[in-house]
Amino acid sequence: MSDKPKDQPSSPPAANPAHFGRGGMGAMGRPVQKAKDFKGTLRRLASFMKPFRLPIGLVVIASVLSTMFSIISPKLMGNATTTLYEGSMAKLKGVAGAHIDFDAILRIVLILAALYVLSAVLTYIQQWIMVGVTQKIVFNLREAISDKLSRVPLSFFDAHSHGDTMSRATNDVDTISSTMQQSLTQLITSIVTLLGIIIMMLTISPLLTLATIITLPLSIMGTKMIASRSQKYFKGQQQTLGQLNGHVEEMYTGHTIVKAFGREKKSVEQFNEINDRLYHSGWKAQFISGMIFPLMSFIGNIGYVLVSVIGGIMVTNGAIKIGDILAFIQYSGQFGMPITQVANIANVIQSTIAAAERIFELLDEPEEVAENNHVQTVSNVRGHVQFDQVAFSYKADTPLIENMNINVEPGQTVAIVGPTGAGKTTIVNLLMRFYELNSGTISIDGINSREMSRSHLRGLFGMVLQDTWLFNGTIRENIAYGRDGATEEDIVQAARAAYADHFIRTLPDGYSTILNEEASNLSHGQKQLLTIARAILADPTILILDEATSSVDTRTEVSIQRAMNNLMANRTSFVIAHRLSTIRDADIILVMNQGTVIEQGTHEELLEQQGFYADLYKSQFAQKAIS
Repeated sequence: MSDKPKDQPSSPPAANPAHFGRGGMGAMGRPVQKAKDFKGTLRRLASFMKPFRLPIGLVVIASVLSTMFSIISPKLMGNATTTLYEGSMAKLKGVAGAHIDFDAILRIVLILAALYVLSAVLTYIQQWIMVGVTQKIVFNLREAISDKLSRVPLSFFDAHSHGDTMSRATNDVDTISSTMQQSLTQLITSIVTLLGIIIMMLTISPLLTLATIITLPLSIMGTKMIASRSQKYFKGQQQTLGQLNGHVEEMYTGHTIVKAFGREKKSVEQFNEINDRLYHSGWKAQFISGMIFPLMSFIGNIGYVLVSVIGGIMVTNGAIKIGDILAFIQYSGQFGMPITQVANIANVIQSTIAAAERIFELLDEPEEVAENNHVQTVSNVRGHVQFDQVAFSYKADTPLIENMNINVEPGQTVAIVGPTGAGKTTIVNLLMRFYELNSGTISIDGINSREMSRSHLRGLFGMVLQDTWLFNGTIRENIAYGRDGATEEDIVQAARAAYADHFIRTLPDGYSTILNEEASNLSHGQKQLLTIARAILADPTILILDEATSSVDTRTEVSIQRAMNNLMANRTSFVIAHRLSTIRDADIILVMNQGTVIEQGTHEELLEQQGFYADLYKSQFAQKAIS
C-alpha cells in the first residue's frame, strides 16, 4: 500500500465577528484564508441554502424592518427634544399661551417604545429562524460528508491524512455554521444600517452629511495601513502557534522516551524558545492592530467637532432644529460601526468560502466503481478462491502485480511471505475489493468478485490485522461488533474459543470493562485476542490474518496462535506473516517479491528448492541463533 502522509495541523477556524462600536478593529489585521474559486464555491454553497429560501427571505425581511425601526428612533427622539426645547424657550420669552406640548412628547415616547419592542421581537424572530436553518444546512453538509466517506475507495484514505479529513468534516463545517448563524444576519443588518443612516443624515442636512463622510477616507487609509503592517505578525503568530502545539503534542505523546533519554531540559528549552517567539509575534500583532481603535476614535472625534461646529452655526442661523442636531450626532456616532462590521464580516466570509471549498473538494473525490445492476451472491459458500491473470498497480505507470495466478481450494491455508513492499497486503486489498483490478479476475466459488456487491463479498471474509482496532466501549460490545444480534452466550463462547475468556474475567468489571479511546488499559496481546474473538463470532468462510502476531512476545504469540488455529479450522485462510516459523504447516506458501509470486509450495518443498524462501528462512533462523 502507498505511504500515507503525516497528519497535518488543521487550519484554525475563522473568528466570529462581534458587534463593534465606532472604531472597533475586529479581525481586519488577521490573515485570511482565501478560496481558489470564490464565485463557484459561493454558488454551490447557496445550493445547500436553496431549499430554505422562504425562511431565509423572512430573515432578510425581519432584519431590514428591525434595523429600520432602530434607525428611525434617533430622529423621533430629536423631534421630542425639539418640542421640549421650543416649548421651554417660548415660556422663557413670555410668549402668550406658550406651553410644553407633553401630549406630543408622550406620543413620540409611546411610538419609540413600540418601535423598540418591535425591533427586539423581529431580532429574536430572525435569530430563531436562522439558527434552525443553519443547523439544518450544517446537518445536510455533515450527512453528505458521512455518505461520501462511506463511498470513497481505500485509496482515498491512503492518499489523504486523517487529520486533514477530520478537519474538513469538523472545523470547516463549524466555520460555515458559525458564519451562517451570526455573520449572515449581521451583514444584512450592517448594510441596511449604513444605507439607512446615510439617508437619515441626508434628510436632516446634506452639509453635515458631507462633513461626516469627509472623515471616511481617513479611516479607511489608516485602517488599511495598520492592517497591512499587523498582517505579517498575525501570520507569524499562527505559524509559531502551530509549531508550539506540535511540540507540546510530540512531547506529551512521547514523554516516556523523553524521560528515558534524559531530554527533559532540552525539551523545555525548545518549548521556551518557541514560546518566546510566539510572545513577541503576538505582542507585536496585538499592539499594532490595537492602534486601529485610538486612530479611529481620533478621526471620529474630528468628525464630531466638525458636526458640532457646523451644526451650532446652523442652529444659531435657524437653518436646522436643535433636535435634528442631536439626532445627527447620534447618527454620525453610529456611522463607523456598520463599516467596521462589513469589513470584518468580509474577512470572515472569505475564510468561510475557503472552508466550504475544502468541503466540496472532499465531496468531489472519486467514488468506488458503481455496482452492477445484476449482482450475484454466493450461497453455501465453500471458500474456493482463484486468481486468474490478475494485474494491478497503484500508479498507472508503475505496475505492481502482473499475470498473477493462484488457486486456493476450500479449507486450505495460504501463507504469503516476502520482503516489505513485495505486494502481500495488496493481495488482501484486492480480495476485499478495496481496490479494483486493472485486469484479470478474482473468483469466489467460481463467481467473479466484481459481479458481487461489495457488502456481500466482504461479508464472506473475516479479518484479523496487525493493528488491532477496538472502539471506546465495553469488551462485550467490541466482541459483539462481529455479528448483529449476538447473544451473551455467543459472545462468551467466542471469547473462550479465542482464549480470551480467562483474562476478561480477571478484570474488575469482566465483560463490562470499558475500553478507553486507544484501549491502552489492555496489553497488545489481549487486544489481539479480542479481535480474534470478534472474528470467531462473525463466523466467516474465508479468513485474512495480516501479520497478527508480528508485534507480540513469543509467549503471547503461542496463545494467539492457538486462538487462530481454532479460528482457521475448516476455513480457507490467507495468512501474511513475517515470522516464517508460524506458517510452516500452511498448505500453500506464496513467496512474493516486487508484486510477483516467484515461488510457491509447502514449507518442505520450498526449502528443498534452495531459493528465495530458503534464504529468507535461514536468515531468520540465523538471527534467532545469534540472539
